[in-house]
Amino acid sequence: MEQYKKFETSVGGKKVVVETGALCGLSNGSCTVTCGETVVMANATIGEVRAGMNYFPLSVDFEEKMYAVGKIPGGFKKREGRAGDKAILTSRLIDRPLRPLFPKGVFNDVSMVVTTLSVDPDVDPVPYAMMASSIALSISDIPFAGPTGSVVVGRVDGKFIINPNAEETEKSDMHVAVSGTGEAILMVEAGAHEVTEADMLSAIMFAHEEIKKQVEFINTIVKKIGKDKIDLKPHKVDETLEQKVKSYATSFLEKALDETNLEKRRNAEKRVDEMVADQFHEVWLDQKADIEEIMYNIKKHIVRGKIIGHGIRPDGRGTKDIRPIWTNVGVLPRVHGSAVFTRGNTQVLNVCTLGMIGDAQKIDDITEEEYKRYMHHYNMPPYATGEAKPLRATGRREVGHGALAERALMPVLPTEEEFPYAIRTVSEVLSSNGSSSMASVCGSSMSLMNAGVPIKSAVAGIAMGLIKDKDSGKVAVLSDIQGVEDFLGDMDFKVAGTSKGITAIQMDIKIAGIDEGIIKTALSQAKEGRMEIMKKMEESIKTPSKTLSKYAPKIIVFNIKPEKIREVIGTGGKVINKIIDETGVKIDINDDGRVIIGGSDQKMLDRAKQIIDGICFEPEVGSHAVGKVVRIIPIGAFVEFNGKEGMIHISKLAKERVEKVEDVVKIGDEVNVKVIKIDEKGRIDLQRVDK
Repeated sequence: MEQYKKFETSVGGKKVVVETGALCGLSNGSCTVTCGETVVMANATIGEVRAGMNYFPLSVDFEEKMYAVGKIPGGFKKREGRAGDKAILTSRLIDRPLRPLFPKGVFNDVSMVVTTLSVDPDVDPVPYAMMASSIALSISDIPFAGPTGSVVVGRVDGKFIINPNAEETEKSDMHVAVSGTGEAILMVEAGAHEVTEADMLSAIMFAHEEIKKQVEFINTIVKKIGKDKIDLKPHKVDETLEQKVKSYATSFLEKALDETNLEKRRNAEKRVDEMVADQFHEVWLDQKADIEEIMYNIKKHIVRGKIIGHGIRPDGRGTKDIRPIWTNVGVLPRVHGSAVFTRGNTQVLNVCTLGMIGDAQKIDDITEEEYKRYMHHYNMPPYATGEAKPLRATGRREVGHGALAERALMPVLPTEEEFPYAIRTVSEVLSSNGSSSMASVCGSSMSLMNAGVPIKSAVAGIAMGLIKDKDSGKVAVLSDIQGVEDFLGDMDFKVAGTSKGITAIQMDIKIAGIDEGIIKTALSQAKEGRMEIMKKMEESIKTPSKTLSKYAPKIIVFNIKPEKIREVIGTGGKVINKIIDETGVKIDINDDGRVIIGGSDQKMLDRAKQIIDGICFEPEVGSHAVGKVVRIIPIGAFVEFNGKEGMIHISKLAKERVEKVEDVVKIGDEVNVKVIKIDEKGRIDLQRVDK
């Protein structure tokens, strides 16, 4: 244990302990970070360069261990399996600020694994997992231009809070995860309840002040125990080959990139690639990867130069121009809601489906959340980019884009009490050339309204880009970026919101960070673009439909006394299953006695409610009901009503004198009755009354 070291600091006023040297002795860098009773462990390792590798293969995994919250995993195997959505989203959150800080040309496998060892429900492990990953890399011998710091900002009653606890998170009108170095911001991911651009910027800069302190703390750890960095000798392209390719291909590429039509430009670029392959056929097999890298750099230089020098983008737009937009709603006849949103060459079909609350997604992870009522799923098949590839299982990118759109729309959805449905929207990307996640936001907003979901406001999204010239320092912020601008640019800054304010942000940086000025410009420009997009959306649908689709389930909601729930369900579900079999409806009963009945036939819904009302009925003197005569005796008739039985004495069958019960009622007759007496044994006396 000679290597064991312990360091303490404060993050947002909370004590944080970093320990290293006692565990995981064979990883390149390892630490645990503890806050309250939450403990996360980070391990960074590096491998060799795999044969043929021409990119940086960083893998980041956030492992949710159910033992950390005292749970045994669900499912048959009772062990953790494939990472859930929350773990995938956290892995992406950790990855994004780290990736830009590795040296260019390093192709070694690098693995970052962050494991939850213990989780306090009041201390979210995510910001500490991000912090731990930075510490593990910084103290390791893996080349890394960190450290980074990471925090989450909430706001309660107008006051910003660093790494809010569970109660503060519940009350907060924003949840902003921020990472950066001591000098600049690297990553922002936020959800918010329509906050202004100024407030969002203040939250980000508030976070950065705390990040600076965190970076300083990590640097003190590095000075004491940090390892010397490995000299990896990053891959470099042969300079002679680079000059030859540049001399031959630059003029051809410049001409190809003058074409503003996407399809024509791609064809022109393809022809240049073929010419280069033919020109350098003697070295093509051995140096193909290098030649492709040279071609990429030439293309990047040309495109960025046009934008910085002349304000001209690949498709001919100016920096603030939005691509042409076309929208439509109600495009599919049998679904509950549908919309198509098209912006340039990016097109998304969104479909909305309504279901019972029981259809909500059950959550089995380390959070305390039990189910999710609103689900947004994002799919991008190969044909969306014109590729012929087999379909694969849902990837991390799809999970991330779906979660971003979901986060953007959550603040405008009606509450369960206002609209007692589970809601699922699915974005099918039909064509993609940048900003498909933001097109998903727009399409979802429109299909929700088409389905009749009473959302508070339409939500639109836009992706902002950045070109920052290293030599001149010139900066260009681009609205509504397309694929090539994302691929060759320095930033992908997605902003979604209503006309009132921001509901979601996701910012990725490919350079060593950006400053407050760029963020402010991007937020302001994004608002302008968002308002323009929203006007186009309103041409197809402006407010939610007043009625639901005839194919959507009809729902009745009412309350029963909680102590009656057992009677409605019956032993082993016998009673409720009988009601479902008889009526064909779905029934959800909450612990508080809230009953939700759903189905397509209104008569059957009413019948199911009538049966449940009968089971729960508690007669009171003076109450009225409709019953059926089930038995007759000389002195009266027994009537069954709402699951109870009472007797109408012969003297109470009519206003006039009755000689014989059968003169007035027969078995099977329906009668209107009034409760006139309930004795100490619970026997009920009834009186026949007019309707």
